[in-house]
Amino acid sequence: MKIAPYRDDSNKIVILNPKGGCGKTTLATNLASFFALRGPAPTLIDTDPMGYTSRWLERRPKTSCMINGITIDELAMPGKHSWSLRKPKEAGAVIIDTPAALGRREIAELTDDADCVLVPVLPSAFDTHATANFIAELLLQTEFDRPVAVVANRTRQNTKSLSALLKILNNFETPTIAILRDSQNYVHAANLGLGIYELPQHRVKQDLEQMGRIIDWLDQLLLREMEPGLMTRFNPLPRLFASPTSSLAHQE
Repeated sequence: MKIAPYRDDSNKIVILNPKGGCGKTTLATNLASFFALRGPAPTLIDTDPMGYTSRWLERRPKTSCMINGITIDELAMPGKHSWSLRKPKEAGAVIIDTPAALGRREIAELTDDADCVLVPVLPSAFDTHATANFIAELLLQTEFDRPVAVVANRTRQNTKSLSALLKILNNFETPTIAILRDSQNYVHAANLGLGIYELPQHRVKQDLEQMGRIIDWLDQLLLREMEPGLMTRFNPLPRLFASPTSSLAHQE
């Protein structure tokens, strides 16, 4: 893993949900692999003591596009843990993978200078209830000053659980920007230290469509050339779900 020096002027995307096992690492690593292919090299910051993201980076083939990595140990200050996230030089997107069971102080520090927060949620009654409460508290804690979006994760089409999830998410104060299916493509890519954008396109076509919607939302939000007033703080543009997957060259 490459250890990067620091700077303070890069976009910061925080993947956050105190509920464990909701797919934060899957979302973080796949976003990182996309930005690595598009360039410049992103930085993936692993703040989870379990170190799943760091191990994914260690498995990453040396021939793959560059992703800078920072581990929780490298963020620690002498004598105590520090949640202040310094941003590396030569960074494009800075993506933060976070652990479960975070307290209010940790969440405040993680989101303090974030450009946006992505919240993955699973299709279960317990997960959606816990996530709804968390998002309400997050919006209040950040004083509605951070764009927040939801990503439905590990879903199965035409199931009662997905229908129930979408019905609940429809009432959230934040947009649901993508519905990621329960696909072995994510598992296969993770085992290789890759993202689905780095697998053969014909194999991951369905998954790229939904991941593309997340990229579209981030691009519309973070592009510096975006005109003021182009989108509201908590709602994606109407064309988001109608737009095709972001174009990107894929090697098979």
